[in-house]
Amino acid sequence: MRFAIKTRPEHTTWQRMRDVWIAADEFEIFESAWHWDHFYPLSGDMTGPNLEAWTTLAALAQATSRIRVGCQVTGMIYRHPAVLANMAATTDIISDGRLELGVGAGWNQMECDAYGIELPPLKERFDRFDEGVQAMIALLTEPVANFDGQYVKLTDAYCNPKAVQRPHPPITIGGKGPKRTLRAVARWAQQWNVIVASPEEWKPLKEILVGHCEELGRDPGEITCSVNVRIDSDQTLDQAVAEASAYGEAGVDLVIMNLPLDTPPSILEPLAKALAPIA
Repeated sequence: MRFAIKTRPEHTTWQRMRDVWIAADEFEIFESAWHWDHFYPLSGDMTGPNLEAWTTLAALAQATSRIRVGCQVTGMIYRHPAVLANMAATTDIISDGRLELGVGAGWNQMECDAYGIELPPLKERFDRFDEGVQAMIALLTEPVANFDGQYVKLTDAYCNPKAVQRPHPPITIGGKGPKRTLRAVARWAQQWNVIVASPEEWKPLKEILVGHCEELGRDPGEITCSVNVRIDSDQTLDQAVAEASAYGEAGVDLVIMNLPLDTPPSILEPLAKALAPIA
């Protein structure tokens, strides 16, 4: 089993989140660190602070040296895919090849309404997402990219310099929609992340993913399957470790430990020691 951490950039400070990631960088059991892509907090006071994803991610990449870094996951509706591809390439360079490129179709109606961002109906949203992923891959891999989609068009487009990782930074697609999301994972992703309530909910989703892979001629073993385990402030580490262990027994490859809100760096050492026996 492999492990990662995730911090919530809501109701916290840049300094606190930076210090947690720097601390996690010292523990080899944590292979990656993640945060989310939202503009408003998802809990508590919705008018409270919430740090922007990609500017902090680039800074966190500079502040760390070993741990892989990613956003779980970037809402495709918030940034044009060509802009996001350039952001990803630059962040991968800043991190010296440690970026995990997390993407999803997007869902937050409140943020879209507040900022005047269009949130299309579900089918169109996933059509745009599929085109966006293909356009990003083209920009990250081809010297000159052309793409003629219904929603995304590239004409002799450059993304230069390229990312350090080739052919491109590993793509993580988040979500559990059985028809569109899991098929997109089978087509393009190197990691599939999903938030579920239990291993029993995860297992049939993995079977659907395997089915899509078989239809597309993709080896499902090429895709890291990750889930999130949330550590609440009133929960013991033993409870979280037991939950992580159950996912490992179900076949999950990577468990991402969601740290308590505004947690101090001191949580990392006892968490690493608690996870070591099941690693």
